[in-house]
This record gives sequence, C-alpha cells and structure tokens, in this order.
Amino acid sequence: MRIGIDARFYSSAFTGIGCYVKELVEHLAKIDTRHEYILFMNDPYYREFEVPNKHFKKVHAGVPHYTFAEQWKFAQMLKRHNLDLMHFTHFNAPLLYRRPSVVTIHDLTLSFYPGQKMGHPIYQFAYNLVIRSIARRAKKIIAVSAYTKKDAVNLLNIHPEKIQVIHNGVGHRFHHITDQHLLETFREDYGLTKPYILYTGVWRSHKNLVNLIRAFAVLKKEHGFEGWLVISGKHDPWYPEVQNTVGKEKLEGSVRFTGHVPDNDIVLLYNAAMMYVLPSFYEGFGLPALEAFASGVPVCASETSSIPEVCGRDNAIFFNPHDVHDMAAKMAELTKSEETRKKYRERGFERVKEFSWDKMARETLEVYSEALQQ
Repeated sequence: MRIGIDARFYSSAFTGIGCYVKELVEHLAKIDTRHEYILFMNDPYYREFEVPNKHFKKVHAGVPHYTFAEQWKFAQMLKRHNLDLMHFTHFNAPLLYRRPSVVTIHDLTLSFYPGQKMGHPIYQFAYNLVIRSIARRAKKIIAVSAYTKKDAVNLLNIHPEKIQVIHNGVGHRFHHITDQHLLETFREDYGLTKPYILYTGVWRSHKNLVNLIRAFAVLKKEHGFEGWLVISGKHDPWYPEVQNTVGKEKLEGSVRFTGHVPDNDIVLLYNAAMMYVLPSFYEGFGLPALEAFASGVPVCASETSSIPEVCGRDNAIFFNPHDVHDMAAKMAELTKSEETRKKYRERGFERVKEFSWDKMARETLEVYSEALQQ
C-alpha cells in the first residue's frame, strides 16, 4: 500500500509538530517494511533529509502552510501520487482532496485562544471550515491526548470511536546529565549564574506567561526566592505583553530571555534548571513537561487541560493558572526544599518511562491498518 505523510512540518527542532513528524518517520522506517511511504516535504528539510530505506520516497511539496496553494496545488499533487492512504499530520489539509485519509489533531487551541492574528473573522472562518471538513472526511483521527479527544468530540461533533488516542513520546536526547563540569560550562556560556526556574516554548496568550511573570514577582517578594526566571523561545512581536509585564513588575534583572536555543543546548538548559514550570491555560499534550522529567528536573504545572493526564497526578506539583499567589506558593514548595525536588525528580523519571516514540509509531501503524480496511 502507498501511504502519504504530510511532512511539511518536519523539523530537526525538538518541539511541537515538527518533532512529531520527524519521530514518526524515523520510527516507522524501523518497524514497517510492508508499505511504501511518500513523504511530502518543504525546504530546507527536503534538501537535507535522506530517506531511511527503500520503502520511503521524498517529494518536494513546496507548498506553505495555511495558503491557497495548500488548498489547490497540494491537493492536485496528492492526487497524482495515487495514494491508498494519506496521513495529514496537522489539521491543515486541502479541502479538495477526497481520497482516504488519517489526520492527527494535536490540540484545538485556536478554538479557545485564537490570538490577535488568528482571531480575525476571516482566519476563524477558514480554520473552522478546514478542521471540520478534514475531521468529517478522515477515516480515522489520532488525538495526542484523551483531553484533546474530548475537545474534538465536543467541538467538532465527531463520534468517539473514530478517534484513537496516541500519546507522544520523548526522545533519547533528553536525559539526566551528571557531568557537573559540563553543566557549569553551559551556565557560564549563557550567563546563567544563579539558580533558575525554566520555561521553554512559544509566546502566546494561552501559554499564560504574563501570570507566570506576576507569580514570579510574588515568589521573590513573599517567598524570598533569589534566583532567576529563564524564558526560552523566540520573541513573538504579536505578544509584547511578556516583556511589558517584566517592566511593570520591575524584574528586568531577574527574568532572562535566552531567545532561540540550539538543539544541542536544550537538554543542558533543562538539566541546569532548578525546576521546570508549565503555566499554560491550555495544552493539547504538554511535551516539555515530559522532556523535563527525562532530564531529571522537577515540574510545577497548571492543573488544566491535558497536563495532569500527561504528567500524572502524583508526579508534579499543580497550581491554578489563574491565581498568581497559588502559582507562587506551589513553585515555592520546590524552590525551598531539596528533598521535595528530589521526590518529584524521581517520580518524573518513572513517569516518563511510559512514553516512547516507538510506541507512538506502532500504534499509528495500527491506525493506518484500520483505516485501510474501511
């Protein structure tokens, strides 16, 4: 059977959908020799990617996401390859493509927190049209968490039996580093000379960074924390509230922005942290929490959406993301006690063993088989 995979999001960056696509392709190549796979990719990764074996072929799509070209040109391209099944690894699929397909829904963030750009009525109309259409036409839907499945059932009016929950995994890159000299060198290179609380990810309203910064101010004033808050990720001009809040709280000397951190340094950034905080109002999965677990870093996180499902109720300290005083108090439980950090570090190590990309790929292959039989 010829199976297409929308690999336009393929990326070597170990975050988000790019990570999902990369790990899916690499692990399918290890476990499946029965099917032929056609990978539709964009530059620069189309040029750099080497097909793993004879069962894989790459095709230059050259089609940006969320464009008219995606709706017309990409649909025609897929039709020419006469696929038995197409896996859309994100909801943005061409409306004109009507052959059998599987779609992965990572979250429904844009339904709840569209942001300034995607909140425009035209964008919202297009988003709702595309996601509802692909969800209705797909033979099977993969949801990355039970919470995302629940949202899809309720918002998109999809029958629960059509949706298979398949959790993401964590790559071997994320591991506990015991070489203290290596960690000290990293801290010096990045100027991170004080103990720090870490956040990694994009700057969006649903990530709740404004409340995180406010909670950090409370942590310093009321709980005596003398370290730093490190926010890693690309600056987002659509969301200036983050840096504005740092100024309002007079935290310029205590909040550090790293910008984009190279892939090879990400695991060091985790390992050198005192704790990791995931303050989001909404997450479809919350992969950074598992990356922190794998790196031996205790986690303090929002008790919302999929986060308790992924972390496990007993493996992280949870807070109300709408209450900055509760956020600060829960973070203080970790900053004040090495014994507490050790307890949650050990629990995180055990929890992360339940997630793997190999398991994700095998379960995805089962979904392909079910879809092909329909």
